[in-house]
Amino acid sequence: MLDLEIKESVDSIIKSRGAEQSSVISILQDIQTQYRYLPEEALDYLSTQLDISSSKIYGIATFYEFFSLEPKGKYIIKICDGTACHVRKSIPILNALRKELDLKEGQNTTDDLLFTVETVSCLGACGLAPVLTINDKVYGSMTPDSTVEVLNQLREENKDEN
Repeated sequence: MLDLEIKESVDSIIKSRGAEQSSVISILQDIQTQYRYLPEEALDYLSTQLDISSSKIYGIATFYEFFSLEPKGKYIIKICDGTACHVRKSIPILNALRKELDLKEGQNTTDDLLFTVETVSCLGACGLAPVLTINDKVYGSMTPDSTVEVLNQLREENKDEN
């Protein structure tokens, strides 16, 4: 059964973007912005509204790396493991993140949906290595300890918002 909130949200996005098949990527981007991922219900409903097969919608959603079919955290942490970052010890930072966030093997998002950790090949800031971004804000010359400090600051900020 289709969730009413998702239906209304997708209808609103379609109305603002246009019900054309050529608008599917921008519609998917808007859905992902709203939910921080692409809910299956939203994709199935979009398929019927735009008269596009579900397989084509899913094909688009899985082709582009920036789309996610899994829920992501409020804070998306991307840690670089490119050559410059790797030789300057990005792996201990990744390990500290995973430990501090209690992420199990194969788990990228915390259970409370606050943090998602992703490893990327390059963030384009090699001079600041090792580098990570949190929601596209760049943090350079990181260490495991400084990374945990940033996490704690974000937790505090989030606590104040709730």
